[in-house]
Amino acid sequence: GPVAEWLGRALQKLLQRFESARDLQAKGQKPSLFLIMTRYSKWIGLAALSLIVISCFMPWAYYADVQMTFNGFFSEKNIYGKPAKFLILFGVLSAVLAFLNNLWLKRSALLFSGLNVSYAIKNFLLFGACYRGYCPEKLSGIYIMLISTILLFLTTLFQGGKVEKSED
Repeated sequence: GPVAEWLGRALQKLLQRFESARDLQAKGQKPSLFLIMTRYSKWIGLAALSLIVISCFMPWAYYADVQMTFNGFFSEKNIYGKPAKFLILFGVLSAVLAFLNNLWLKRSALLFSGLNVSYAIKNFLLFGACYRGYCPEKLSGIYIMLISTILLFLTTLFQGGKVEKSED
């Protein structure tokens, strides 16, 4: 650093130059996954939201006993309800609130995305559970739904950017 260089010049021994930590800069290092996720968290969150919407229309499980395929909007006689409505609603809320620069809105986005992950896990277990000796076949849509809700949660957890703190 500056002190070591001054001492080296003062003693006329310029054998080695030292760099202190404040003078060091990252040269040629690739950005880490964490840095990329915080930098582009809003856009990754929107991509995860679009995956949630797409996965709700994809088949989630095939039930061999009734020979039907269920998705987020359809189940036989509406036994499992329409979980896609809740997943999409809370996904939209968390993605929109993540774009705003208010601290309590970002925390609300974290709450909504956390509720969304817990509801996705519940549906993953519900649609894949065996009943009366029949075990449904889990299809790609339910896996994409679960992974994309977890990704949306991670993007709201590791949000980048400046946050305005309210003076309440």
